[in-house]
Amino acid sequence: MKGEWLPQEEWIRREREKARRLRKTRWWRRKCAAGVCYYCGRKVPPHELTMDHRIPLSQGGRSEKSNLVPACKECNSRKKYLLPWEWEEYLARLRGR
Repeated sequence: MKGEWLPQEEWIRREREKARRLRKTRWWRRKCAAGVCYYCGRKVPPHELTMDHRIPLSQGGRSEKSNLVPACKECNSRKKYLLPWEWEEYLARLRGR
């Protein structure tokens, strides 16, 4: 319910459930069809892409279409709970090496 206060664990559980429902939609299949990771741009088989929250749930992100992107498993695992600008800084440091 809108305006309802929930403990963080319960709120995150509900947001993850929303993401699971979105993963079964035509919208998500179309997002993955090209097989391109949102972060690194690598081409991977569409079934290997994972759903990532650009702004992580733990940082206040939501399971909304505007916050969900297809990511390769490697990028999704490395990004973890980083915010978009923290992830960009991390990538810039890697490129600078």
